[in-house]
Amino acid sequence: MGGDFAPGEIVPGCVDAVRKYPSVDKIILVGDETQITEHLRQCGGNEDRIEVLHASEVIEMGEAPAMALRRKKDSSISRAIELVKEGKADAVFSAGSTGAMVAGSSLKLRTLKGVDRPTIATVLPTQKHPVVLLDAGANPECTQKMLSQFAVMGDVYAREILGIPSPRVGLLSIGGEEAKGNDLTKQTYKLLRAAHLNFVGNIESHDMFAGDVDVVVCDGFTGNVVLKTGEAVARAMKSWFKDEFTASWSRKIGALLLKPAFKTISEKSNSESQGGAPLLGVNGIVYIGHGSSSRHAVCNAIRVIRDSVQHDINHHIIDDLARLSRAREVL
Repeated sequence: MGGDFAPGEIVPGCVDAVRKYPSVDKIILVGDETQITEHLRQCGGNEDRIEVLHASEVIEMGEAPAMALRRKKDSSISRAIELVKEGKADAVFSAGSTGAMVAGSSLKLRTLKGVDRPTIATVLPTQKHPVVLLDAGANPECTQKMLSQFAVMGDVYAREILGIPSPRVGLLSIGGEEAKGNDLTKQTYKLLRAAHLNFVGNIESHDMFAGDVDVVVCDGFTGNVVLKTGEAVARAMKSWFKDEFTASWSRKIGALLLKPAFKTISEKSNSESQGGAPLLGVNGIVYIGHGSSSRHAVCNAIRVIRDSVQHDINHHIIDDLARLSRAREVL
């Protein structure tokens, strides 16, 4: 029930996923049973691998997450997370309130062994290949220990889900030199240098968008600003191109000739290819979709969730965090 177009886009996206991916055993749609059933009917009837679990309440985007979770015990987000807690589901997805998903998952599922705080990992398109940015907004204030844990979790995600054998991990700062940055980045640098990761040192934003690294680590405040700025610039560029290429007939003809190239660029930069962002570090697979998620994004999110379950990424995170802990003891 979460998202700008829910359940109208969520339900068809789930139907597409069970039809496209036979390895997805079951999808449980949690929310208003009447609305969900109607949308299933519009998709061509009930699927035997889709179940509906009625939830009478919805946490709205503008509500304070912690208060809403306490007040709305029968909300779709709470009930969905509880399915994972009870072992009735392997993962939970929502395009609703990010704050409620983070708070509810942290409270009900708890964190994995060795994790202080969970982190939102966002996969961003770059000039060369996708890059994992974390934290993307769950933790505005961080310690060096938290950032080092984020680096490990990002490394695991890049290896297991993006298929990068030895991800290059960079620490986002204001310069490439070790001495650049604030106290947080300087202390984190020391921890990451001693870790088992393929740590390439400090990087700047242009290094990230050039695709010179595979994992970018920063606090949630910085990460969210980078993410929102990148999205805003992309929208502005698209608008500028549209205005300029429709300014005259000669430019319109040129635009037609360049249309295949623009289509390729659009496909590479489409955030819907990943369908959302994982919340790494909790005892379960938690995936957060964009508020404007389309059925295509939902279907892709379920594909990534399936891969996360099959690769057992939480097991890898626990093992790699244990290695990080041993490295910290040496310092």
